[in-house]
Amino acid sequence: MRQTAGGPGRLNWPELVAEAIRRRKAEKLTQKEHAALASVSVPTMIAFDRGERTLSLGKAMDILRVVGLLEEAPAGSAQDAFVQEAFARWRDLIKDLPKESPGRFPAGWYRVDYALEGDLAELPLHEFTGVLRQAVVPHTARPMFRVPRRPDLEAREADSVIECWLAAGDKAERRRPFFSADTCDFWRVAPSGRAVILRGYSEDAQETFPPGTIFDTTLPIWRIGEAFLHAARLARLIAHHPGEIMVTLRVLYTGLQGRDLRAWASPGAVFFGGARSRSDEAMLEGSATVSTIETNLAGPVLPLVSSLLARFGVTGTASSFVEVELARMRQNNFRE
Repeated sequence: MRQTAGGPGRLNWPELVAEAIRRRKAEKLTQKEHAALASVSVPTMIAFDRGERTLSLGKAMDILRVVGLLEEAPAGSAQDAFVQEAFARWRDLIKDLPKESPGRFPAGWYRVDYALEGDLAELPLHEFTGVLRQAVVPHTARPMFRVPRRPDLEAREADSVIECWLAAGDKAERRRPFFSADTCDFWRVAPSGRAVILRGYSEDAQETFPPGTIFDTTLPIWRIGEAFLHAARLARLIAHHPGEIMVTLRVLYTGLQGRDLRAWASPGAVFFGGARSRSDEAMLEGSATVSTIETNLAGPVLPLVSSLLARFGVTGTASSFVEVELARMRQNNFRE
């Protein structure tokens, strides 16, 4: 970098990009993993690697920060830091798995995270596992944030959070006879009302079609609805005035490129047509109070689902479609 009198040298952008790529490779990060840790899209990461100068300064700083090229504290929210720490922890857990292990989610994965905002009780960590067991929503066969009772899969205290990894069956010390990408959840929940879960797609665990080829029309409705309900249940257990708690929820879908929209999980559901995904990722975000979630779940779910389905060329998602699917989900009871 050329020095100027009385100030720092000029920024050599190509050199900085090259160093970021070198560090990423040294840390054995893929482009997708680097993008996820930086909370940017894969196309943004590709543009960065090409040395394009059209990126916003904020996104460029997020990318550089992941590989240690910025020293200041993250400018993002505490929730961003919580999610990034969880993702880094998951990467560490899967590092010794075979390349095509279902536990790596090779065809793609989705991440749900939420934060509770409001007056929360100060709960000791050693009591929190029992609280999380009560917060599980029993409306799906594989509920989010399930607290296993098997000793080798149980949730544990780690870094001031409760953490659980349903380890892949090809990990030497945790053999599981039947496992797939959608059964290898990794999640973390903090007593401060922060939660995050990573999971593979149920569509990729079938023998009737190859992984990474379809995306179901109704499962996102169920999963997003389930996540909002889990947040509301947790608020009921740890908040002083639960109904007033604000839930901010985000969902990141990856590995969408090449997937066709189909009515697979619920063949009898209304199918409004769709095409192949127009992007590889979708980041969705919404907020609602616990009272709203409990009385009008479709309200916060609809805009997120609509935005997701738009990636497949579907416009004007009907509120009645979302309401019917959420009602179907809530009729189920899979309590242990």
